[in-house]
Amino acid sequence: MEIKDIDTKGLSHVYNVVVNKAEMATKLSAKIEQMKGEVRLKGFRPGKVPAAHIRKMFGKSIMSDVITETVTETSQKLLEEKKLRPAVQPSIEMNSDAEKLTAGDADLDYKLSVEVIPEFEPADPAKLKLTRLTMDVDDKDIDERMAKLAEGQKTYKKKAKTAKSKDGDAVLINFTGRVGGEAFDGGAMEGHQLVLGSGSFIPGFEEQLVGTKAGDKLDVTVTFPEEYQAKDLAGKEAVFETEVLEVQGAKDADLDDEFAQRFGVADLEALKAAITDQAKAEIDGQSRLKLKRVILDELDKLHDFDLPPGMVEAEFGAIWQQVQAEKEAGQLDEDDAKKTDKVLEDDYRKIAQRRVRLGLVLAEMGAKQDIQITNEELQAAMVREARNYPGQEQAVFEFYQKNPNAVAQLRAPIYEEKVVDLIIEAAEVKDKKVKKDVLFAEDEGL
Repeated sequence: MEIKDIDTKGLSHVYNVVVNKAEMATKLSAKIEQMKGEVRLKGFRPGKVPAAHIRKMFGKSIMSDVITETVTETSQKLLEEKKLRPAVQPSIEMNSDAEKLTAGDADLDYKLSVEVIPEFEPADPAKLKLTRLTMDVDDKDIDERMAKLAEGQKTYKKKAKTAKSKDGDAVLINFTGRVGGEAFDGGAMEGHQLVLGSGSFIPGFEEQLVGTKAGDKLDVTVTFPEEYQAKDLAGKEAVFETEVLEVQGAKDADLDDEFAQRFGVADLEALKAAITDQAKAEIDGQSRLKLKRVILDELDKLHDFDLPPGMVEAEFGAIWQQVQAEKEAGQLDEDDAKKTDKVLEDDYRKIAQRRVRLGLVLAEMGAKQDIQITNEELQAAMVREARNYPGQEQAVFEFYQKNPNAVAQLRAPIYEEKVVDLIIEAAEVKDKKVKKDVLFAEDEGL
């Protein structure tokens, strides 16, 4: 194998690789010898097909395999000899004439272009000084959470016949709906309980029942939404003959042991303890999220090196595709919606550069500490992912078994979190108590 440096610009390297035709012929002969025992042809005993006959019948096809194997082998050897760490998959461009090469009449001659990971010294995590925002569990917050649970377990009791309904009350009703004077499927019910203000009926229906009392009969006129699921009713006006049987007042559930047992715990104290633990977990999670953002900001400030263009373009491409999809769906962030495509592109390219830079820094820090991802950690990640698809868990596991790239996508965030753990453990971290609105304030995306 002959290697010639063609060009080097920053992180981009271009080489020319030549394997002479004599060596390729030797590789072809070795491949044919290897195959002799496997080839089955009519008229020959198993394993007794002459090499010359195999060469005549399958020579070009076998040579194609030899070429592919040789390119893989020599390109890997080049990277090892030059001590290059590819940032993205190297690009191969054949110089040889394809027909002459497969016929064995030309050298294997190709150009290899590769972008490499930059050489840099990552920051020492022990020298980082970080502030971790946190807060105590607030008794008032726990009481509010308990009250919200009670509100979600409301009961409704019949009011006096003369009581008029208001938002938050329930009405027990009979109704029959008609479009153009004709009843329609699913448009009639008896003894239906409707909570006023719940928004569970066609827009405008509940509002017309506010102020009614038991015994009232009225026509409720509404228009079905244009996007209504029953296409034959979408956008049409309907009249519902409605009778109010009862008006029912809402009452929050009593906060007692019986109430707590509805949630699978022994008593009210156990329920309160569970809610407190949940609140603490939310605080700890948010505190870590904020601290991670501080760490990434610090690492971004401390590192400045050339980035592999291919990595940046790949990252930007993924981001830009999502931005365009949000734009088409009218879901762009309010600030982004005011920007031109040029400004948006510049902004998100900077974000792509930051992500690539931080990814390289975290990878290098992790490599220095020999951070590894265990099979158990990967399996746990697969299980968490599978739970997002009830009933399809086996299909999810099979997908990961067949797609190494998908497994790599699971591996990346696990690795990142382990590096963040390492940094937190090594750095000087001081806690700072803040209010809830500060701790849970949203940060801009990376």
